[in-house]
Amino acid sequence: MKLWKVLVIALMLVLGAALAQQRPRVVIPTGSTGGVFFFYGQAIAKLLSESGVADATAQQTGGSYDNLLLLRDRTDPASRTYYCALATTDSALVTYTGEEPRFAQRKADMQRIMFYMYPSLIHIVTTENSGIKFVGDLRGKRVSTGQPGSSTENLALLVLKGAGVDVREFAKRERLPAAESAKALSEGTIDAYFWVGGVPTASVVELAQSLARKGDQIKLVDSPRNGPTAQLLMKEFPGIITTGVLPKAAYGTKDNVFALYTGNVFLCPASMPDDLAAAIMKAVFSNLQTLVTATAAARDTTIKNTVDLYNQKVVIPFHPGALRYLRETGAIR
Repeated sequence: MKLWKVLVIALMLVLGAALAQQRPRVVIPTGSTGGVFFFYGQAIAKLLSESGVADATAQQTGGSYDNLLLLRDRTDPASRTYYCALATTDSALVTYTGEEPRFAQRKADMQRIMFYMYPSLIHIVTTENSGIKFVGDLRGKRVSTGQPGSSTENLALLVLKGAGVDVREFAKRERLPAAESAKALSEGTIDAYFWVGGVPTASVVELAQSLARKGDQIKLVDSPRNGPTAQLLMKEFPGIITTGVLPKAAYGTKDNVFALYTGNVFLCPASMPDDLAAAIMKAVFSNLQTLVTATAAARDTTIKNTVDLYNQKVVIPFHPGALRYLRETGAIR
């Protein structure tokens, strides 16, 4: 009797291992702590694992460019391991075309769009007491331009270029991730920082609360649509960089903010089987409320926004499995 029980347990373990091996592995590189990518990617990984679509894990990274490098270099169809990247639309475009120097020798042209996630604000964060009102006022200040090689840093340098500001004109330049930048501003070791992320970004919300307790107020520097900064970015990324107004209620700023936005997309490799890609789409769009609960920015993760992106005829192709799901649900023909 005991031997029979041992054999049954052994058989169950073997079958369990076999079933586990049948499930593909999906790794989701995210971003720095304090940013929306970090929480969004974790939520997607949990959702895919719990729905049985794949053995999915999230991996903390420096952001978009790191994520696309991993998608390009670490995906291994032979072992059924697929890296799916969270990326801003501007970084996805320049890595797909090879315009980004790190991708000039080998493009990430195997990336395929799965769905639109949410818009990201190009935050230029400071305080009311700093006296900084325009990008040009950053001269002579201590400024963090974002993590090295990140989409934040690349866009920060373009913003500064549009305003005619050279980083060598800063009193001090830091290159900190989101949460570290917010902490440094709160502690007074920097005067301003750049951050590209969804609204609300948790670390920016916490910073606003911290400043209020100290008798100061958070301020986001304006980038009006007709200004040189906005004009340069919209020319550099036509249809990808947009302008808008951030309501003062978003972070408790004194006034509404004229702001610049870029989009964010969820990308998987072309080598991912269509069935798996379609299953990922179904798992995500069948559980959107779970995603929104994890991060408020996911309220813009909708079929409509994904279809709108598809209809823009962007350079980067959609994954055939994603398109199959959209057709099956009647979202596109």
